[in-house]
Amino acid sequence: MTSLSRGIAIALVFATLAPTVVAQAPADVPQDSTPRRFNVSELDLNREQRTELQAVLDKKDYKSAEKLLVAEIERDPKSFRAAGLLEFAGGIFFLDGEYLNAAIAWKKSEAIAPLAEESRFTLAMAYVKLRRLDWARPELQKLSESHPQNALYAYWLARLDYDEQKYQEAIARLQKVTLLDPKMTRAYDLLGLCYDYLGHVQDAISTFSHTVQLNRLETKPSPWPNLDMAIAQMEANDLVGAETNLHEAISYDPQLAKAHYQLGRLLEKQGKFPEAVDSLNTSASLDPSYPDPHYLLGRIYKRLGKNEFANAEVKRFQELQKAAVAVDPTAHQ
Repeated sequence: MTSLSRGIAIALVFATLAPTVVAQAPADVPQDSTPRRFNVSELDLNREQRTELQAVLDKKDYKSAEKLLVAEIERDPKSFRAAGLLEFAGGIFFLDGEYLNAAIAWKKSEAIAPLAEESRFTLAMAYVKLRRLDWARPELQKLSESHPQNALYAYWLARLDYDEQKYQEAIARLQKVTLLDPKMTRAYDLLGLCYDYLGHVQDAISTFSHTVQLNRLETKPSPWPNLDMAIAQMEANDLVGAETNLHEAISYDPQLAKAHYQLGRLLEKQGKFPEAVDSLNTSASLDPSYPDPHYLLGRIYKRLGKNEFANAEVKRFQELQKAAVAVDPTAHQ
């Protein structure tokens, strides 16, 4: 293939496979979903079993805990005793990353006796982990209806609306959430994301500005409000403001690959190609499965006339994007 042909091929890839530049999605891991410390003394077990269970839990040996509990549940699986053990086991499965087993345990428990509020909420978070938003919503609706003043449950219903691209519905819920809890930073951040996806950039920036101020008051500030605001500022061509927010985001979490990627985007817009390459390489090294830095590296190398480097980065971008879609068919959207 001639150098001209390689250049045309690279250009076609850039035209057809460019990543969609939008505001960041909220972090995947639900931060509310870790069950509180388990109270083994409440379980209908003998002293020896409680001691053994507490010992393996202290070591975070969840498999052994699960094995012990399942054996006891199977003795009489439809009894009230089993209901308590199943509810307890659901929390263990959740901590072990066994989200489907956690959900099964909780639903089996619920078939015998009502679930505790905390267990129902963590069940909803297990469904979120499983990407079954249609299963999570009824659980959150039950909680929200029973506890209408609890901003957390309303927030998560808005989060489901957001994930389903129902931005207007999410905005309506979030406006109520911020009245219930005016200091809930992530509610304002999600509200800003909704405005951004609807193309209301100035509303998004105004909301993110308030979010950033709230975030600075947190014991451990999150990088996301600054990152989301920076992306909106780039849309509005406020590159100076965006750069300030990106550096603040990175100061909160130097390991966040997406922040380094967005800084690379901004530096490319400013024509600072060597600095952009450094930021993008940092992003790629922090998250080897992240396709977008490779796309932008390819584009920069092409502009610099380094077609072999550009071709290699485009190939890597395509490979990673294909792998991401194989894991999650919505990843390309």
